[in-house]
Amino acid sequence: MPKADYYEVLCVTRNASEAELKKAYRRMAMKYHPDRNPDDAEAEVRFKEVKEAYEVLSDPQKRAAYDQFGHAGVDPSQGGGGFGRGAGNFSDIFGDVFGDIFGGGGGGGRQHVYRGSDLQYNLELTLEEAVFGIEKVIDIPRMDTCDSCGGSGAAPGSSPVTCSTCNGVGQVRMQQGFFSVQQTCPTCKGTGQEIRDPCTKCHGEGRVRVTKKLEVKIPAGVDTGDRIRLSGEGEAGINGGPSGDLYVQVVVKEHKLFTRDGDDLYCEVPISFATATLGGELEVPTLDGRIKLKVPAETQTGKLFRMRGKGVKPVRGGPVGDLICKVRIETPVNLSKEQKALLEEFAASLEAGGTRHSPQEHGWLDGVKGFFDELKAKFKQD
Repeated sequence: MPKADYYEVLCVTRNASEAELKKAYRRMAMKYHPDRNPDDAEAEVRFKEVKEAYEVLSDPQKRAAYDQFGHAGVDPSQGGGGFGRGAGNFSDIFGDVFGDIFGGGGGGGRQHVYRGSDLQYNLELTLEEAVFGIEKVIDIPRMDTCDSCGGSGAAPGSSPVTCSTCNGVGQVRMQQGFFSVQQTCPTCKGTGQEIRDPCTKCHGEGRVRVTKKLEVKIPAGVDTGDRIRLSGEGEAGINGGPSGDLYVQVVVKEHKLFTRDGDDLYCEVPISFATATLGGELEVPTLDGRIKLKVPAETQTGKLFRMRGKGVKPVRGGPVGDLICKVRIETPVNLSKEQKALLEEFAASLEAGGTRHSPQEHGWLDGVKGFFDELKAKFKQD
């Protein structure tokens, strides 16, 4: 009886990829495995066909020969006629299909390499430091490669050996009924190697905790929430793996004069009653010195004055922000009798003149009067 076509056995097309072959093999093998079909001779035959088909088609050379010459192109001495020998253990299926995922299959002392952890450092800056940039020296506690053993974990003059429990795979397989479960090897903790003579400095870990001083260049214009990445300055990797990165998180402290909103700076400027009324010139602070601010006559509390280009230069480029000054008129205190008398005389002159000198006050009073008038009219209607 002629053998069935291998592609038909696995129910795949002739141009099926390796992943499609593997998926089909897993599905068909689970369906026909003798452990799931006891006393079913036909299922056992089908399982052998599936296993034989997969072992040929999963080998690029054998598949090429099969595609060109059919079954005759697969030499039995190369395994073509011996694929059906024994149904094997159900765990073999998972070993074939999942071995590359879990690192299984083959053993051989392969060493597992792991990247070091990333670290974060919160760096507090003054507003001036954030705006103009600065270089800071910081202390970073981290795990570093042991200089005594070079990261191997073994004492000088010795070296790790292949784990005797997992044969270097880093995992052990446990059979539970039909299913095979893989777990981290308890002896080598997944590294695939045993250290029989550990380094006395790192106690076999391959890494030691150190505190390293780093110089960090803070670019001008950073703000709270910005992060600076220092590649390779995190914790050292394991078994020669790459180091992690260090992320410097910027936190800008509050300033006694200025608040920041994006690239603009805000400050509140107190001015006297006389300056607000008559106008004048004030000195106001900026982050790089003092500048003159002209206050026009009849300035009201809350008025904003914009100083172009006196804010923050964006860290990613662009126009410099502005400094926005908000004036706040101060009420005179600790007045003498003569000063109070002069103010009373001044207030009386304002009232006698018939001209409104306080537009906001009179406007507010007019609004209150209108509110009560509407309220009275409503009550009369009711």
